[in-house]
Amino acid sequence: MSIALRVLTLLEYVVRNELQSSGEILLGLYEGNPRRQTTTPTTERLLKTFGNIHLNIVELAEEKIRHVTPLSALQKHILTLLSLSPELYEKLELSFDTS
Repeated sequence: MSIALRVLTLLEYVVRNELQSSGEILLGLYEGNPRRQTTTPTTERLLKTFGNIHLNIVELAEEKIRHVTPLSALQKHILTLLSLSPELYEKLELSFDTS
């Protein structure tokens, strides 16, 4: 639990620090108010943004088709603030082995 708490704290710190150093304001984190701005997002709010991601697998006679929900612009921006490449996520679709 201690490690999980440290990861959550680090995620929040990194995003807030990146927003502060770049002078940016983050929009779209609040479901009921997409125009609400923040420079101090919470980890819970950031992670909730990724809650609509799904992996769909369709098995046909000769093949399996995999589809991962595409990232929104906000999700890509959050990953960028964390110094993570959105391309890593996009490659996930190819890496799922369901045999």
